[in-house]
Amino acid sequence: MRQDAVRGHLDGLLLAVLEPGPLHGYAIITAVQQRSGGALELRTGTIYPALNRLERVGLLRSSWESAGERRKRCYELTEAGRRTLARERTAWQEFTTAIGSVLNPVSPPGVVT
Repeated sequence: MRQDAVRGHLDGLLLAVLEPGPLHGYAIITAVQQRSGGALELRTGTIYPALNRLERVGLLRSSWESAGERRKRCYELTEAGRRTLARERTAWQEFTTAIGSVLNPVSPPGVVT
């Protein structure tokens, strides 16, 4: 899948994979890849600026957690993030319905398109 296909949908993807609970950056990348069946591969240079922006606007919060000698920054949804995710899902459904109506029109019986 083209990398630019994610453009415009990255926020929704990140919010969705964080819905079940907190994850660190690499786990977020892995979750997107797994959920998409390997079709979407996000790069760290793509997600970290987005995570920082989402945190700045109050959709995520983060905390540092220790994993042995290493520290990982974990991100989780805020209530505002959950509301935004719900709106993203609604917008996505409307978008896919509209595009689907154009790409796969349903004609009334007897009408040729």
